[in-house]
Amino acid sequence: MLVLGPLGFAAPWILSALIALPVLWVILRAMPPAPRRVSFPGVELLQGLADRVPIAHRTPWWLLLLRMLAIAALILAFAGPLWRPVLQVQGNGPLLVVMDAGWAAAPDWASRQGRAERALTQAAAAGRPAALLIADGQGKGALEFAPADTLLARLRAAEPVSWRSTLPPDPSTALANLPEGELQSLWLSDGLDHPGRSEWLADLTARGPVTVVPPLQAARALTLHGGDTPSLTLTSADDTAPEILAVGPDPQGIERPLARLTPGDGVTQGGVTSRPTAIDLPPELRNRITRFQIAEEGHAGAVVLADDRVKRRKVGLVGDPDRQAEGQQLLSPLHYLRRALAPSTDLVEGNLGDVLRSAPDVVIVVDQVNLPRIGELAEWVDAGGLLIRFAGPHMAADEDLLSEPLLPVALRQGGRDIGGALSWGDPRGLAPFPADGVFAGLNVPGDVSIRAQLMAQPAPELAPRTIAALSDKTPLVTRDRLGKGQVVLFHVTANAEWSNLPISGLFVEMLNRLVATARVTPAEAQADDRDQPFWTAETILDGFGRAQAPDGLAPVRAEDIAQSPGPGHPAGIYAAGERRRALNAGLEYRLADWSGAQVERPEAAQGRDVKGILLALAALLLAADALGSSLLAGQRRRGAIASALVLAMLWPAPRATAQDLNAELIRAADEVALAYVTTGDGEVDETSRQGLEGLSDILRQRTSVEPGAPVAIDLDNDDLSVLTFLYWPVTDDQPLPSPQAYLRLNHYLRSGGMILFDTRDGDLAGLGAPDMSQSLRDLAAPLNIPALSPVPPDHVLTRSFYLLQEFPGRWLGGPVWVEAPPAGAAAAEGVPFRQLNDGVSPVVIGGNSWAEAWAVDDDGNPVYPLGTGWEGEQQREMAYRFGVNLVMYVLTGNYKSDQVHVPALLDRLRLEEEVSR
Repeated sequence: MLVLGPLGFAAPWILSALIALPVLWVILRAMPPAPRRVSFPGVELLQGLADRVPIAHRTPWWLLLLRMLAIAALILAFAGPLWRPVLQVQGNGPLLVVMDAGWAAAPDWASRQGRAERALTQAAAAGRPAALLIADGQGKGALEFAPADTLLARLRAAEPVSWRSTLPPDPSTALANLPEGELQSLWLSDGLDHPGRSEWLADLTARGPVTVVPPLQAARALTLHGGDTPSLTLTSADDTAPEILAVGPDPQGIERPLARLTPGDGVTQGGVTSRPTAIDLPPELRNRITRFQIAEEGHAGAVVLADDRVKRRKVGLVGDPDRQAEGQQLLSPLHYLRRALAPSTDLVEGNLGDVLRSAPDVVIVVDQVNLPRIGELAEWVDAGGLLIRFAGPHMAADEDLLSEPLLPVALRQGGRDIGGALSWGDPRGLAPFPADGVFAGLNVPGDVSIRAQLMAQPAPELAPRTIAALSDKTPLVTRDRLGKGQVVLFHVTANAEWSNLPISGLFVEMLNRLVATARVTPAEAQADDRDQPFWTAETILDGFGRAQAPDGLAPVRAEDIAQSPGPGHPAGIYAAGERRRALNAGLEYRLADWSGAQVERPEAAQGRDVKGILLALAALLLAADALGSSLLAGQRRRGAIASALVLAMLWPAPRATAQDLNAELIRAADEVALAYVTTGDGEVDETSRQGLEGLSDILRQRTSVEPGAPVAIDLDNDDLSVLTFLYWPVTDDQPLPSPQAYLRLNHYLRSGGMILFDTRDGDLAGLGAPDMSQSLRDLAAPLNIPALSPVPPDHVLTRSFYLLQEFPGRWLGGPVWVEAPPAGAAAAEGVPFRQLNDGVSPVVIGGNSWAEAWAVDDDGNPVYPLGTGWEGEQQREMAYRFGVNLVMYVLTGNYKSDQVHVPALLDRLRLEEEVSR
């Protein structure tokens, strides 16, 4: 590359054509312009007359200058000009291209391949041998140095892997075939420090210059931490804290983000910021999660696959069969445990032997002493199980209670009656939970009271083993470790006999917290690991974080599963017997130090190409030359036309303004087409189109309305004045419209238009207010929306075509909000409904995902499933009926409510008829 100041040329040999410019100047200067020929028979009569406007014998200097400049611009353009290029050291020896290929290299993998390809192409042009080292840990033996162009196919086929970049262990062995000459190395780094990196850097710098290309963006990783309360850690090389998506199947089986987690405050060390993220989700939602993923990140390190550590637990219930009389469920302690644990766990009931054979995570024993198989139960707890015991009359009356095994603390016989008829004391409340305990953060209701409890023997270890206490500091729940497991005792009964705790919501939360602390199951004990020495992959991830089938992957040894992902055991889900374990790529990392190497600035790796600017300049100069030549020849009009044509080709095509009515909007006004707002999410926009297409088909079949094909609306550019109905799906990452778009939206609402806001979240939670979600609040804040209320039973929307009281979509049960009725609105005598509004509600808000319920494909078949069997199709029919009612309501207004005037009109007609008689 030739560099002249800030300008460089990739093909400098073309500049040799500039030498011909002086020769061309002389030739053009010596050659006069073509003479103007005039056919005139009487030309002989003109001989001897002086020509006042003589024809030029030489081309004017300014015209020659224009032509020279145009030719020079063309030569410079084809010489590959670059503005401020980065100088690449070009040697004569071999070239080594090192590519980090771990998960951190995935975000900008294409640009890495392009940079490596340019280096190999330049080496091939210089006839230099080259080698390609892809640091994925799968290469063996010494590197082969070959002609550089033979490595391009392997480079283009390479992909990142779902583990960290892995270099060969010994640089000397890998470079055993190095040809003679100074080695030039190009290292495309992912920015992270890896084992052996410093040794490789020292070896390469000793052999020749090393150029390091850093990543284009900061690395971010997600790590799962187990323990009593599993949590995530977001590790980032910058200060950003993107949201973490909790992804799993919705009730219809479609995988989608179920929740968004916000990382906490970060701690920065060594340029890397770590942010803890609590998995603070309801158990029934957390159990559906299949993976956590950093928003807008596409690599394996940004994905955490969920395994048994965040999944449903198997809980075994062991009670006294003699106390489970039929018809006395409210007296049975197991009844309250079932109601508390069934939504979030898998329950197994039976005697202790049957329960232990089912390999549970947790065993709950209710008011039992002298347990059979106590030795087997102790071994199970020692191997990592969680045993939860509840006190009761049987335990309090046992004479050998002091020697009862598998208790966290020693107990006194009898019990303490603090709220009975023969007691002088009042029932006790609960003390606040310790901030560092398993129940930390739970609110203690003031109405929870304890009337009796099983007391513990005073001992020094009583206080540290108490994890919940009464207001008088006596223990309510105690816990102790036993081997790898733990034993927990509730000093009250599991029913309402000794307290009202089991009938409170706090009881459910306490049990869920305890069940979540079950770390391992008996199947995860070391003895069982010896029975299952190999793990089989069920699903693996590639470097981009995409799930793939484990085709051809051999079973993995147990000791390899205990490590981080690597060659032969990529990130993914592995199974051994009944166990499922996630091997995740995201790990806490350190940034690499490149002392002794030249670090290339990624933003200026290629320089700015100015070829287009020079070509445009040459075209303008040629247009000026055409105009000047025409003026000299007296053909002004033809020259002007030629110049105008050249300028027209260079002038950019005009863009349509935001207020222009395009053909689609004209068609929408002519055909009463339904319209939807584009969100930027291709899947959501396609669902909106299919949904309105399905609703349009129903309208054509059942009503006199015959809408055309749905119209996509860009709020920033399209005019809304010709529309009557606008469907607006709300997404989390939808950009806000411009201020001009909000002005048009407010005018649209004032002029009689309607917007159906669909938050599409009716499957996650009930919508408790008209604003419903932060995304909707952000989008609707600048709009002039009146006060809203749920659709009243006598609203016109319930009877504009069909008689409805529910408005289901793909989801069922969410409220629908419309403009609130005016104060004092009342129904007329004899009319079962009120005159609520003179016009149409400008907005309708809900979250039942109506477009998914209406959506049909090109063959007219439903796209999304609804429910099961006949009930699902019935729900889809009701969704269509709501759509018909909505469109009829938009087009006709409150015509149904005008029936309040019908009796008065009939009386008036009858009176006029009698008078006329």
